[in-house]
Amino acid sequence: MALKYLHTMVRVLDLEKSMAFYKLLGLVEKRRIDNEGGRFSLIFLCPPDQPECPVELTYNWDGDEGLPSDSRHFGHLAYEVDDIYATCAHLQANGVVINRPPRDGRMAFVRSPDNVSIELLQKGEAKAPAEPWLSAPNIGHW
Repeated sequence: MALKYLHTMVRVLDLEKSMAFYKLLGLVEKRRIDNEGGRFSLIFLCPPDQPECPVELTYNWDGDEGLPSDSRHFGHLAYEVDDIYATCAHLQANGVVINRPPRDGRMAFVRSPDNVSIELLQKGEAKAPAEPWLSAPNIGHW
């Protein structure tokens, strides 16, 4: 049996805020489907050099009242970054809370506007522990 990864779907409540967040991460829009009859949009975003690894943002035009609130037991999205410290500083400067700072020079967690957990992992070897991240506390959960 052959198996091929297609995408990860994330339901979003505020499309504008969510698009801004994922673009801050460096993702680009690959394609969009606006379904008039179903009153929803599907937006596929991916790293510029990895079109085969999209995240699908699903936005219901009339809201999500009545849908399950359990987030469908979603875990997290994970992205490798060239410089964990620079990435976290960029996100933080743009108002994103660093829930789990990269104290180890290797891993951090943030949350999207829709409370989706995003894991950021340092490419290659971990960076040497450094301030301000070394003494930064966890904020909330991830």
